[in-house]
Amino acid sequence: MKYALSAGAYKGKNVIELLEKVAEHGFHGLEYLSWRSVQDVRELVKAQERLGVGISAVCTTFFNLVDGSSREQYLEGLRQTLAFCKEAGTPSIITQTGQEIPGISREKQKNDMVETLKQCASLCEAAGVVLELEPLNGLVNHPGHFLQFSDESADVIDRVDSPFIKLVFDVYHQQITEGNVIRNAVAYIDRIHHFHIADNPGRKQPGTGELNYINILKAIKDTGFDGFVALECGYTIDTDEALNQFKRDILRHVEQ
Repeated sequence: MKYALSAGAYKGKNVIELLEKVAEHGFHGLEYLSWRSVQDVRELVKAQERLGVGISAVCTTFFNLVDGSSREQYLEGLRQTLAFCKEAGTPSIITQTGQEIPGISREKQKNDMVETLKQCASLCEAAGVVLELEPLNGLVNHPGHFLQFSDESADVIDRVDSPFIKLVFDVYHQQITEGNVIRNAVAYIDRIHHFHIADNPGRKQPGTGELNYINILKAIKDTGFDGFVALECGYTIDTDEALNQFKRDILRHVEQ
């Protein structure tokens, strides 16, 4: 498996400084979600080549998949994001679904999402970039978010039926939404392209809450998954110290 940091791990650092931190810790990628803030993509590419690590994921620019009348706006945002990915060599794009729309049936909203994602699939296939759909919890952080549960998320992926439309499985969100993290991560591994990790409660670094990340990451590894696992979390102590603890107390046992 490959490990990535989120841009929020180090406040005030630019994208190249963040990539230097990724390399310093022996990780493999950086989630730099707000790609529009990259001022010079050519300098970014040079830094990635020098350091041997790069941006592993960005976000698209518009997050409404459930409203069919917004389809072209969504597709245009995706086209712009794909253009950045092509230039920067970024392999994946994260999207959320947007809020559930009152007064419209859930099935209608899901059908609109599937149709939009089918159109996304052809754009992503041409670019060689995977679009990753992320369920979010509605109990703590994202009330009203349309897609929350693993089984429904997997159903959307199956209906789109493209290797370029997959899931981000965020362990923190899914622990809050439904629990059964290992069971669901393993059951839906064929639909998952990417994992996010943070502990619960608090959304801080693994090892600060109730989740047993040694067991979780071992179970994911045992499936043969070789994609990115990104620390999308806050930190209760100095970031460098927290990452060293994570490597010593968790990764060392997972990778044995």
